Amino acid sequence: QVQLVESGGGLVQAGGSLRLPCAASGRTYDVYHRAWFRQAPGKELEFVAAIRWTTGTTRYADSVKGRFTISRDNAGNTVYLQMNGLKPEDTAVYYCATGSFRSSDSAYYSGLYDYWGQGTQVTVSS
Repeated sequence: QVQLVESGGGLVQAGGSLRLPCAASGRTYDVYHRAWFRQAPGKELEFVAAIRWTTGTTRYADSVKGRFTISRDNAGNTVYLQMNGLKPEDTAVYYCATGSFRSSDSAYYSGLYDYWGQGTQVTVSS
């Protein structure tokens, strides 16, 4: 079992920034990828970004490239999502997840992730 706890969500004006941490505990030794997904009201779960824990290889959704950065703190077992240039369409509940799959080309698929956090709300006002 892996436990994930997200934080850092809130209300921000368009153009602003937020940083979302996700702390992991438990059986993290077989986690290869950690990722962020989001779900806006009435919409499907959407991939945002992922990082391969050992190599730092990253993947991003086209909608966030150049604005969001995923990073890791190996010592603290925490992954971060730095969100800059926020837009109203970024409003969603953001979830972190872990997966034991190895190929970063598979990081976009929510069904491959094993554990999920409870989510944190991000609201961007125009």
